[in-house]
Amino acid sequence: MWNLAVEQHAWWRPGRGSAPGYLEQCRQLTAARAGNPWLAGGSQTVRQQAPRDFARAMAGFFARTHGRPSWRKAGRDEGFRVTGRRGRDWDVRRLNRNWGQVKIPKAGWVRFRWSRDVPADARSFRVTRDRAGRWHVAFAVIPEPVQGPGTGEAVGIDRGVTVSAALSTGEMLTVPGLSARERARLRRLQRRLARAGRGSARRGKARTAVARLKARERDRREDWAEKTSTGIARRFDVIRVEDLNIRNMTRSAKGAAAQPGRNVRAKAGLNRGISGSGWGLLVRRLEDKAPGRVEKVPAAYTSQRCSACGHVDGRSRESQARFRCTACGYAGNADSHPVNREPQLLASLGA
Repeated sequence: MWNLAVEQHAWWRPGRGSAPGYLEQCRQLTAARAGNPWLAGGSQTVRQQAPRDFARAMAGFFARTHGRPSWRKAGRDEGFRVTGRRGRDWDVRRLNRNWGQVKIPKAGWVRFRWSRDVPADARSFRVTRDRAGRWHVAFAVIPEPVQGPGTGEAVGIDRGVTVSAALSTGEMLTVPGLSARERARLRRLQRRLARAGRGSARRGKARTAVARLKARERDRREDWAEKTSTGIARRFDVIRVEDLNIRNMTRSAKGAAAQPGRNVRAKAGLNRGISGSGWGLLVRRLEDKAPGRVEKVPAAYTSQRCSACGHVDGRSRESQARFRCTACGYAGNADSHPVNREPQLLASLGA
């Protein structure tokens, strides 16, 4: 249903009239269900939710708050959303300490791993399937913000590749990635995937194995971001981070055929390091848990300004990790020094 809605909007051009909206798409869905018994066998509520979500996505696109809705690909964007009143349209119950059941329209009771209590005000849930072949159920609830300590204490967070998050208190936090053994296995699987023929069963097995390792790495990164953001939001009232444009920082350096890029492999490795450090995820979760308390500081010259005397000089940054002020002589390791100068500077600067 989502891809059909995207296709209807994709053919629209100036002069062709308006593309069908949500109500027209619902009428088309009703007509299609009447003429196709296999389509009528599914839940009408679930299918109507897809054009409703698409209409909301298009509204965000026209309001310039979100990007244009894209196609959903099999094996990557599989899932559906169920809405309605709990107890009438859907329901959930706990079986024991580790397992629960959710009632899905037209499918009945489906068992799932119980990780936390489902709030009573949940109005909808989404069932998704990731690339590793795992099914997930997530109940949509807006959690309460994390309350700060009320002391007015501020903290600066410097995000990096070697150290994922360096705090002005001297703490160095790093995302737990794959182990050396897991990375070696991932390289073997990627070579096997590259040699396998397209459409073969061997390629499908290798792709699933790679996806499982990638999912394990992503789960660890998300778990780290959740725990780290909760701890920071509870300990500090003001949280200052650099205002980084991560999308531009992780652009490919391949260039064009006429003007090929330079150091493409090194830039690709840096991009993987930035993506694996969870820069955007950490700040996004901090903004969700501590609304109004996260301040973004302009990133210009923060890595070149001395926290001891305030002198700005690009020559002071001798290397990625070494800093030596050309004016006062202050020296320190930007990542592993006990008092990291760049997070201290962020904590002292205003937005």
